[in-house]
This record gives sequence, structure tokens and C-alpha cells, in this order.
Amino acid sequence: MAKEGIPFIAVFLIPALGFLALGWWVAAGLCLVLTAFMAFFFRDPARDCPKDSRVVVSPADGRVVAAARVDERIDNSPTQISIFLSPLDVHINRAPIGGDIVDVAYKPGAFHIASRDIASVENEQNIVTIKGEELTIVFRQIAGVLARRIVLWKKKGDRVAMGERVGLMKFSSRMDVILPSEVEVLVHKGDRVIGGVSILGRLRQ
Repeated sequence: MAKEGIPFIAVFLIPALGFLALGWWVAAGLCLVLTAFMAFFFRDPARDCPKDSRVVVSPADGRVVAAARVDERIDNSPTQISIFLSPLDVHINRAPIGGDIVDVAYKPGAFHIASRDIASVENEQNIVTIKGEELTIVFRQIAGVLARRIVLWKKKGDRVAMGERVGLMKFSSRMDVILPSEVEVLVHKGDRVIGGVSILGRLRQ
């Protein structure tokens, strides 16, 4: 479980214990259900990540809500993959490739529903660039209408392995990944992806 979840669990578990002691079973049951949900939400499962430096893995669990070129007028335009994380998805974020974090930028903004395309442009977000052996990848942690806090555990200059835990988004949110034109896109809108495991794209031969 992610350590950030401990306060959320405690805020429901402590009253639940008090209600149990008083014999207030309905209130205790409600608090225990919310405690269980918080423990479920902040779960941090182990993942068996690929070792191939020519692939890009998903940095988040969720559903692909967009997979399109950034500029349709340009043949070699990068492709943006957008992943929507529901409250039931794992919210731990992972590095899409191994390499050095060469840039981190925070952009304040709005809190539109994360499944909408406008969220990529206007919502609060962290923009992270990783330079690997074969590729340079940009990904964006994007806050949603419920996710009012995006957490990045890494900083500029850090080195990360593919699939390494790099951050967390609290409650529903969005993750964008920008794949350069030399990467063959292997996912489509509507696909379910698993952070650190599902391959979003592969460097062309």
C-alpha cells in the first residue's frame, strides 16, 4: 500500500473503532466500508515489467480514451496516448521507459473531468521528460475533478528503471504519454492497460 493512503485509512478506521466501542453498528459498518475502500484504492501491487529498451510501457492502469497524432496535418507527428484512471484503478504511476529524468514541469490549472480531451490542455499537471537509451518520452500526470493532488516522487536528474514507481494520483485522473513518430503505437482507444506491464508502443526497426 502507498504510504500516502495511511491518513485516508486512519480518518475512517479510528471513528469505526470508536463506534464499535459504543455499539453504534451502522455507523461503524459504514466507516469500515470506507476504510476498506481506501485500503483498496491505495494498493500498490508488484509488477513484472518488460526489460526491452525498445518498448514503452504504460505509466498507469486504466482505459485508453485517446490514441491520436498530436497534429494530424503532419505525417511524422508524435502520438498522444491518454489513459483515464477511474477510482477503482491502481493509482501508482510508473516510468514508461528507463533513463534519466531530464525535465520536470508543474503546470497549474483547472479540474475538468479527466476523461475529457480538454483535461490534457487545461487541467493541473506534472509534465515529465525521460531520456532513455533509444527514446525520449514525455508523460503528464493530470489531475481530474476528484483528483486534486498529483504526487511525483522523482525529480530532475534522477535515473529510473522501466516500470519503476515514480508517483501517485489521488482518485480519478488522467495520464498522457507522448510517443515520438519512430514508435509504432500498439494500443487503441478503448483498450485497458496495466501500469508497468502493458506495452503502448515499440521502436520501429
